Amino acid sequence: MTLKQLKAFVAVARTLSFAEAGTLVHLSQPALSLAVKNLEESLGGRLFQRSTRQVSLTPEGRAFFPLARRLLSDWEHAEDEMRQRFSLGRGRVALAAMPTFAGNLLPGVLADFRRQYPEITIEVNDVIAEEVVERVTDGRVELGICFDPGVRQDLVFELLFEDRYVAIIPPGHALLAEAPTSIAWSRLLKEDFITLQRPSGVRRMLEKRLEDAGMALHVAFETHQLVTCGRMVAEGLGVSAVPAMSAAQMSALGCQCLPLTGPEIQQRVGVIRRGRHELSVAVQAMLETLRARYPSAG
Repeated sequence: MTLKQLKAFVAVARTLSFAEAGTLVHLSQPALSLAVKNLEESLGGRLFQRSTRQVSLTPEGRAFFPLARRLLSDWEHAEDEMRQRFSLGRGRVALAAMPTFAGNLLPGVLADFRRQYPEITIEVNDVIAEEVVERVTDGRVELGICFDPGVRQDLVFELLFEDRYVAIIPPGHALLAEAPTSIAWSRLLKEDFITLQRPSGVRRMLEKRLEDAGMALHVAFETHQLVTCGRMVAEGLGVSAVPAMSAAQMSALGCQCLPLTGPEIQQRVGVIRRGRHELSVAVQAMLETLRARYPSAG
């Protein structure tokens, strides 16, 4: 069966007139008759009884009529669905983002996207950086936002920005007595230090970078969530170091934030996607929104 044949059959079945049906489907009567004849041959029997004055459906034609209408309806719905998706009038974006980005910077990106594409449904998977990589790798999401996972043959990493680590200190702490504009790691590490638990990539990276600088991370408190680190610091339990993109969140919790020096530790933050896999139209639009928000991307 072809779409042309189905349309021809339904038009004749509705009007019981080859002349009227031809007008409906914009076919000449010979072309319409040929389409119906070819359909009957493909199905194996007659769908219409014809005389010089009358056209009527055979029993098989009557049985086929609702099926044909349903097939045409499904076809038209599929066409409309795909047009909507390609024109971004409909669709879904599933992405994964590490909590530091998801809780601080992603809402602004989503607001930009929503203003342009209000009909697109968005699913945000707020998971640790290691799981962002895992979800993109196994295809559960098309796009992930996390720290640079390093050279991977199966992934493409696109830089958004470089984020440096800042110290977070309890209000009224002695380290703030002289209103410093920055603080050295060597000074910060003399205080009780609060950090993420292993096997956090952030924890491993900090330990490695400090070891390279001849320093060690002596941990007093560990937790799974960065926001919990911030709350513990705000309560005076110790100090910590967090990505600068979370500084506003830490300040809202009551922490004081200062740039860290000696060494200055930075991490590359960007978008990851699977190599050799074309993004859906909606997800490509989300990637373009991220690039617009962070012009260094690309």
